[in-house]
Amino acid sequence: MALNASSSKVFSQRNCLNIRGATCAGLLNFRATSCVTTANRLLYCTRTSAHDPPSSKRRSRGPVMAAKKGNSGTEQEGRYKDTVNLPKTSFGMRANATIREPEIQKLWEDNQVFKRTTERNDGGSFILHDGPPYANGDLHIGHALNKILKDIINRYKLLQNYKIQFVPGWDCHGLPIELKVLQSMDQESRKELTAVKLRAKAAKFAKATVKTQMASFKRYGVWASWDKPYLTLDPDYEAAQIEVFGQMALKEYIYRGRKPVHWSPSSRTALAEAELEYPEGHVSKSIYASFRLIELSSASSGLLEEFLPDLRLAVWTTTPWTIPANAAVAVNAKLKYSVVELLSPLEDVSVSSANTKRRIGSIFGELKKPYVIVASDLVPTLEAKWGIKLLIKRSFLGSDIEHCKYSHPVDNRECPVVVGGDYITTESGTGLVHTAPGHGQEDYITGLKYKLPIVSPVDDDGKFTEEAGQFCGLDVLGDGNVAVVNYLDECLSLIMEEPYKHKYPYDWRTKKPTIFRATEQWFASVEGFRHAALDAISKVTWIPAQGEKRICNMTESRSDWCISRQRTWGVPIPVFYHKVTKQPLMNQETISHIKSIVSEKGSDAWWYLTIEELLPEEYRSKASEYEKGTDTMDVWFDSGSSWAAVLLKRDGFSLPADLYLEGSDQHRGWFQSSLLTSVATRGIAPYSAVVTHGFVLDEKGLKMSKSVGNVVDPRTVIEGGKNQGEAPAYGADVLRLWVSSVDYSSDMMIGPQILRQMSDIYRKLRGTLRYLLGNLCDWKLEKTVSYDDLPMIDKHALFQLENVVKNITESYEKYQFFKIFQIIQRFVIVDLSNFYFDVAKDRLYVGCIADLHYSGASLLSHLMYVADRVDALSLFALLRGTASFTRNSCQTVLAAHLLSIARVIAPILPHLAEDVWQNLPFEIATADGSVAKFIFESGWPAINQRWLAFPDDEVLFWAKVLELRTEVNKVLELARGGKLIGSSLEAKVYLYTSDESLAKKLAKMSEAENDADTLHRIFITSQAEIMPSLESISNHNIAYSGEYVCEGDNKVWIGVTKAEGLKCERCWNYSTQVGSYSVHPTLCGRCFDVVDVQLIPKLAVIS
Repeated sequence: MALNASSSKVFSQRNCLNIRGATCAGLLNFRATSCVTTANRLLYCTRTSAHDPPSSKRRSRGPVMAAKKGNSGTEQEGRYKDTVNLPKTSFGMRANATIREPEIQKLWEDNQVFKRTTERNDGGSFILHDGPPYANGDLHIGHALNKILKDIINRYKLLQNYKIQFVPGWDCHGLPIELKVLQSMDQESRKELTAVKLRAKAAKFAKATVKTQMASFKRYGVWASWDKPYLTLDPDYEAAQIEVFGQMALKEYIYRGRKPVHWSPSSRTALAEAELEYPEGHVSKSIYASFRLIELSSASSGLLEEFLPDLRLAVWTTTPWTIPANAAVAVNAKLKYSVVELLSPLEDVSVSSANTKRRIGSIFGELKKPYVIVASDLVPTLEAKWGIKLLIKRSFLGSDIEHCKYSHPVDNRECPVVVGGDYITTESGTGLVHTAPGHGQEDYITGLKYKLPIVSPVDDDGKFTEEAGQFCGLDVLGDGNVAVVNYLDECLSLIMEEPYKHKYPYDWRTKKPTIFRATEQWFASVEGFRHAALDAISKVTWIPAQGEKRICNMTESRSDWCISRQRTWGVPIPVFYHKVTKQPLMNQETISHIKSIVSEKGSDAWWYLTIEELLPEEYRSKASEYEKGTDTMDVWFDSGSSWAAVLLKRDGFSLPADLYLEGSDQHRGWFQSSLLTSVATRGIAPYSAVVTHGFVLDEKGLKMSKSVGNVVDPRTVIEGGKNQGEAPAYGADVLRLWVSSVDYSSDMMIGPQILRQMSDIYRKLRGTLRYLLGNLCDWKLEKTVSYDDLPMIDKHALFQLENVVKNITESYEKYQFFKIFQIIQRFVIVDLSNFYFDVAKDRLYVGCIADLHYSGASLLSHLMYVADRVDALSLFALLRGTASFTRNSCQTVLAAHLLSIARVIAPILPHLAEDVWQNLPFEIATADGSVAKFIFESGWPAINQRWLAFPDDEVLFWAKVLELRTEVNKVLELARGGKLIGSSLEAKVYLYTSDESLAKKLAKMSEAENDADTLHRIFITSQAEIMPSLESISNHNIAYSGEYVCEGDNKVWIGVTKAEGLKCERCWNYSTQVGSYSVHPTLCGRCFDVVDVQLIPKLAVIS
């Protein structure tokens, strides 16, 4: 039977390890030329024993089983168990995270590891400035993602010898906290609530929430200056914020004006763009209405006079409640418009009282139908929508009807036709825009151009005022909207009403619709420094790169920033108003005085001090003429001033920060508010680089919702739920491993199945580290074998390791943690275990004293010579398998792997890494010679260029060896399936190739002086033989064969037979020497040497 297959690239080649610039993902690639698929190999393998890493089921477990057999079998069966060097470590297989992780965190805290390491490091400062979460509730999975990402970066930089400056912050002002306080009180208590009492309760609530959230962040394993956080309610913070406000005001970037802003009737305050959300599914009541033209302009009189008095302007709006505030109809000067005649209906039309259905206006019931003006391109669309034939009577440009006058449909005022901007298109509507400067940004700008009145007959609760006449007292988003539509229909202005589904701004706190409403507010004039802000953006590194375009677009298009809020819980806008003229008093002297008061007493002073106390000395004589302002600052101004309160005020900090890291929604939030305040006052961005992450969804890709029941609580992930079977306690490291596994540049998914996968990967990684620790139980640094003396398999393993460390380092530098996860998963958990660790067991467990190259009389002579010079116990240690060269060389490589792997995973899995470090059987010195008692004192593994300089021809050759091994394994599986063999140690492998160069190298390996490099050890078989010719193959009874196709047409023929000789009781290898020794008839030559030599120390003691 023949098995023909071509090679499959394994991790060994340079191009798979990015040594020549390929991506880290190359670690996961295989060549697809094999007829037997290997690209879908299982990523996770079952353990062969408590000490063994994952390996293929075909592997022999001889040494392990021999020892285990001795524990339960007869004395004869177990007589060699003490000669096998099994792993020993106190490092548990089970993480026991709910107990062990808090113990490790206490160890760090008791020894002040973060503080001491930061102070000791001398590689410069790294400042990751923390964006403040809101102090109004428990943390969610998004908070966990954000803080863990920051901690991974900080811990990596700490290992890279940086001084880490990370001060956690909290946003403590604003409406959500104020509402929480009010909701906790009954109506009677609210009546007695003064501003000072409300602020005291809000501060108490915020501080309690900070304490709770801080404990959660600590449990995630996050390191920070927890004893010195920044809170936006702290007096020194508030003073810094007022200083920023004052600097902007003195530069005339701050002004007071009456203009439309986003207003939340449910919160009774103005909102910034960042305080809005746009939920799916909002349906507005949209209408097409007509306004009667009453006067033509000089340019249009000849064009349109014949259609008067029956000529109307057709407009479309999704906010009918703004019609009472209408001041003009705007057209696009360059668009083509037409007068159309309304002819017969295209189908039966009816009036429906249901809001969800189309409603045709009463205007179509009139005997004499009017002419209407619409955009020419929209005639077919409107014809279909209105259900009536439209006949074009005349066409003209929009500029031709500028300055025409029409009658306001509600109060009959004369209103003009004006020319608007590019916002007037033919994508929807009629091409004519109902313009209410008091209720829209574009309308407001057009109104300024034509000096239109800014009418806004709506109060703080979203109800019409007396200025709205008959609609007074009605809710504009409810019955007021309906009343306006009905009135328009009654006066024959309504053409059609229909529901319109679109995105509409909602208050992010109350989850209720907002309105645009003109009010007296304080604004930051972005136009004054917009160009400087865009220039600053271009000098920042944005990760991912598309973040730059996003914030640029938002900065280019944003209107002036409304920074005033009509709330009590916040930092006051430090302004006084003249009681008569209402003119504001705010200058250098008043702002400086308020700042000094706030820095000492906090912003509460604004509410409890008198006007005389709040005014500087030179104004106190006129204190009776002024009153305090009642507005507070937008909370985005609060958090947007954090650079001033932290980076400029605290020791060890500087502007700009090295990094800001928050969710992608902060392009219009904290990233932008921080940018604007910093550029306006300092001329630079407050950050050198910005990293953004997406949002966390459930494992089906759906938004998390308590009502749906798909919320993943980070506390439950760590501590477990009420039902530990359904919601086990995974610990913080499994949560952190998930964070590292996702590409955070887009939205991420998490759920029970994903967490189980992460737990499985964590368990296998822990098992690999346990294998390393166990096999280094008797090793010391002085046992290190020099690189020149290492077997080639060990040099190749170190080459692999250095490439992995190099790739992981590059990924940390680029903040691409998911690539690190992939590398660790592939290399550490799979590749090492399936090859190097698997092959290493034989020399680790069994030892190989034959490497001393002594036998017979010469061995005895050497032993007697040594015995004269060392004590018996030292001689015993020397001659035992633990002292063998091949074991020491392997342990040298294992130690390098353990120290490197533990440190490169430490930023992601700090508890696991520290647990490993605390169980090291040897000490590691730092650069200054002191012992690294904790892993974060040990520093980042330095790249060893000598290990990376493994010769190219050897790299290619070992790539072929590993590919050949894969094909040999396939033939061994065939032999096993045919019942020829059980384990691979029962087999002998035959190889033949016509490639002379390859044949020589393989022959050299099969005869290698160093046992570790021999082919049969690589294949984990008892023998391997290179055949000189195809003819010689016929002399052997070879039942199972296959082929390995290497580069070009070169092939290696593979054959498998039963191994020669008998099975060694100790190592389970087959050997013709078994039965040759009368004292140990069941041992092979290698095991006989080890066992027989171990008797000599006993003789020495006796003598």
